[in-house]
Amino acid sequence: MKSTTRALKEWNVAVNALEQGQTIVLLRKGGIREQAGQFNVTDKQVLLYPTFEHQQPGLLKPEFAHQVKTVESGWHPEVIRIGSWAEITDVFLVAWEPAITALFPYHIWNETFVSDRLKWKQAQPIYILLLRGYRLAEIREILYLPEYGGCRSWIDLTQAISLEGSQAVLSDREYIERSYEIRNLIANPAKASGSQTVTTLTEGSQDFTSH
Repeated sequence: MKSTTRALKEWNVAVNALEQGQTIVLLRKGGIREQAGQFNVTDKQVLLYPTFEHQQPGLLKPEFAHQVKTVESGWHPEVIRIGSWAEITDVFLVAWEPAITALFPYHIWNETFVSDRLKWKQAQPIYILLLRGYRLAEIREILYLPEYGGCRSWIDLTQAISLEGSQAVLSDREYIERSYEIRNLIANPAKASGSQTVTTLTEGSQDFTSH
């Protein structure tokens, strides 16, 4: 893929962490305006679109909380910085709390965020995404448009952004090692007992494998 208009909306602090190699993990359940009210992954390669409106320092680990300033509901910058894109390499649908708790060292959120995600729409599993980040060869600044707003995860920009010349945030070895550790933790969380519910969707396939 040489360019794309498809973008994943995520907190600015999370986008920064992905760009800096501080995490490769996102936890999602979807926004109010998602199709059928549920988060779904339909694209493998997506631009990272930073959002500010719902960022809350109280839901982040201390080392990330200080990066966030709360803003009024509906606030957004007039110009949006697009500096990176990501390949979504793995998608796990996890409903078993120990498997989610085991991932705590690998993402940017604190216990309150994880607890809130588990309690909200309890019948729905949490989507755990592993993303390999790439920095764009040229940072783009785009004007905010009303169609980019709203509580939804996926948007299409009005103009395509080139992915050519991008540089991977992590080396092949670093990403393979980190993603391998995370996969193992999801499948076999330390001191776990009882049955677990983990559904895996990889490589953009629509076929689910449960284990």
